[in-house]
Amino acid sequence: MAATPLGEDTYPEPLQTRERGNAGLWRVVALSISLVVIAAVFSFYGENIPADVTLTFVGLLAVAGVFCLFGLAAGLFKFANGEEKRTVSRALVDSLPYGAVVADRDGKISYVNAHYGTFSGAMVNGVPVGVSRLFAGQSEASEAVYRLSRAAKDGRTAIEDIRLIGGLGGSHTDSSRPFWYRVAIRPLPEVDGGRKPLLVWSVEDITRDRENNESAFRDLQRAIDYLDHAPAGFFSSDAHGRIQYLNSTLSDWLGYDLAEFNSGQLSLGDIVRGDGDSLLMRGRGDGEIGTEIIDIDLVRSNGTAFPVRLLHRAARMAEGELGETRTLVLDQSSAPDSEEELRAAEVRFSRFFNDTPFAIATLDTNGRIVRTNAPFSRIFKWSGEQKSLELQPLADLIGEGSRERLAKAIVNAGAQQSVIEPVDALLTAEGDHAVRLYISGSEMSAGSPERVNVYALDMTDQRKLEAQFAQSQKMQAVGQLAGGVAHDFNNLLTAIIGFSDLLLLKHKPGDPSFSELMQIKQNANRAAGLTRQLLAFSRRQTLRPQVLELSLIVDDLTVLLKRMIGEKINLGVDHGRNIWPVRADVVQLEQVIINLVVNARDAMPGGGAITIRTSNVTAAETEKFDFEGMVAADYVLIDVQDTGTGMSAEVLDKIFEPFFTTKDLGKGTGLGLSTVYGIIKQTEGFIYPVSVIGVGTTFKIFLPRHIPAVNEITAKGPAATPVRDLTGHERILLVEDEESVRNFSAMALRTTGYEVFEADGGEEALEILEDENFEIDLMVSDVLMPEMDGPTLLKHVRKKMPTLKVIFVSGFAEDSVRRDIEDDQSVEFLSKPYSLDQINSKVKEVLQAALRGSQE
Repeated sequence: MAATPLGEDTYPEPLQTRERGNAGLWRVVALSISLVVIAAVFSFYGENIPADVTLTFVGLLAVAGVFCLFGLAAGLFKFANGEEKRTVSRALVDSLPYGAVVADRDGKISYVNAHYGTFSGAMVNGVPVGVSRLFAGQSEASEAVYRLSRAAKDGRTAIEDIRLIGGLGGSHTDSSRPFWYRVAIRPLPEVDGGRKPLLVWSVEDITRDRENNESAFRDLQRAIDYLDHAPAGFFSSDAHGRIQYLNSTLSDWLGYDLAEFNSGQLSLGDIVRGDGDSLLMRGRGDGEIGTEIIDIDLVRSNGTAFPVRLLHRAARMAEGELGETRTLVLDQSSAPDSEEELRAAEVRFSRFFNDTPFAIATLDTNGRIVRTNAPFSRIFKWSGEQKSLELQPLADLIGEGSRERLAKAIVNAGAQQSVIEPVDALLTAEGDHAVRLYISGSEMSAGSPERVNVYALDMTDQRKLEAQFAQSQKMQAVGQLAGGVAHDFNNLLTAIIGFSDLLLLKHKPGDPSFSELMQIKQNANRAAGLTRQLLAFSRRQTLRPQVLELSLIVDDLTVLLKRMIGEKINLGVDHGRNIWPVRADVVQLEQVIINLVVNARDAMPGGGAITIRTSNVTAAETEKFDFEGMVAADYVLIDVQDTGTGMSAEVLDKIFEPFFTTKDLGKGTGLGLSTVYGIIKQTEGFIYPVSVIGVGTTFKIFLPRHIPAVNEITAKGPAATPVRDLTGHERILLVEDEESVRNFSAMALRTTGYEVFEADGGEEALEILEDENFEIDLMVSDVLMPEMDGPTLLKHVRKKMPTLKVIFVSGFAEDSVRRDIEDDQSVEFLSKPYSLDQINSKVKEVLQAALRGSQE
């Protein structure tokens, strides 16, 4: 389902409409043939057919015609429109992972994206319904929907989480499972033109997030349950001796109801006999943190003594004051009667130790592994087998960059220092596997080598997300910078190329200055090519998409490519059968193929082979690929394969970054592949490199399959423009804030006979229009200008001159410019930099079209 653009009252067409349209077409053809046959029968045998039969047949046709007319009026039938042209912005909105609906405060829908249509009940007879109606009939959602509806009426921002058993419309197979939806609403900025204020509704299925949160909560509850039901007591107290926590085991031993226990309700004096609480509050005399073993009696709630052994640790604050304490309580009232009972206690502790959700290891003072739990073996890929009689150091399992910090942390932990910073490290077993290590000291029984505890958390997924976010931010910033530089540079190039053209009118080929002027113009055109690369990287270049047959495009390039790669390299072309058409800019697509072939040539200095393949890839096949970010759909695949040196994983990670190159200094700008990436992305495709060192590299380009309309023509390239008379006498308003560009453009138009009025901005342009009583034939305006830009100027001009022809000039993509124009039916586009012939040709073409329109 395609997204419906703002400002239109049409709705996205369901995906099945094409199939239904084809079936309906065959039915219409069959009916037409039947009627032709019947008409022929009446023509040849009309005299032999009784009159009453003829009248009956005519009457049936009349009844069928009246029924069809009523059906069209009632909406039972409708004429199918052509498939809506997809743009980058619509593809981006359609790829959002949540449903989006734009409507006014009264609920009239102006826009829906593709994801919204996936919700059960979102589409009724091919027409989307509002969010309030989507949740209608769901009693669990009624209150939340009411609050959202009130917020929509008031134009306020609101957000609600809705829980539904079985999901929307009960469409899920598990009807007893709860599903969660996050519904939000926010107002859009007001726009001119009398449009009602609009709001954006978003509907997101957050069931998985909720389940993950609940799973994490269950894990936490399980960890607490482990501690509560451990075969030992545990309690914690603050610096004043107030008990903050005690586990279920200890509360049972002491006879307290844990359900009635509140933090701070009991103190150490309440549960420790005599002056024993002073032993727990004093800490170590040297101020260091350590674990003390204290044999003492606790007091049950009924006043009886309870002999225990305490493993007690008191923390110190930064200022040296006593902090919270942690105390493990072992029951000494009865020793195990047999070795089997002691073994059973060890087994219970081992199960608890190995069932934790994080990795644990104990080390000796030299950082060697003494004991680990099961998650440690899984995360660190550690079998536990020692390569020698000595214990294996933990440092062998992590990357070299973190070993020094780990060694320092182990030393600090062995010295019982209170604050030890966690250590972030990569594992040697898997270079991209990240962990965070928390290290603390431990005092075990005499003779035990265990002196340091290590707790490890798996941070791999979080690190990948952080890296992807940082990379996207960097690429976006560089793209904005490249686009801005290209825009300003285009203004300079427009003036250079334009004034060169004006001078060439005065200096013919026999003139001594002619060659120098041609050199200036040629170098300016080369610089214009560089700006196009920058705009392609930032995805802001102007594309002229056409319906293309890729096999023809590749075949036409073969002669040129063979000349470029030389005789040492063999070029092969392999086309699949019945290649689907694609919609792309033929010039930019040729640039992509040429760029990849040239790179392949440079990777094979000693010769080799390059193969270009084209094939169809179905949506079912794309689901089997593991390419990141690729959406399952029908694609046409272009493979550019070489037998060169290949690329390492480090190079592949940076291959599309701007200004990154593996070529020698001065032999590459680093913009080639970033330009290729920008062109493919702007064409709504995907590109992925697959490389093996010593074997070669294959660039895989996936372009979306295009299904042409009935009257759409599949082209191989742009049509040639015939030469015309470029002179004229019309009145033209030229609006341009860049003085050099404005001077050249005015001179170019006046040279061909036009009367030109110049304005350096929107305000001055409006003043000129008022002085001339709005009697001009054409307005040529820059898009980006200070104070008042081109689209804003157009809104003011439309109030007085609704049919005026306008040419917008910009260095950015035409699609990005048109998105800012509410009514662009009479607006043409001219991209910078432009030459003398280009501006005169465009002006003549627009004026002639206006003249033909007025005559009709």
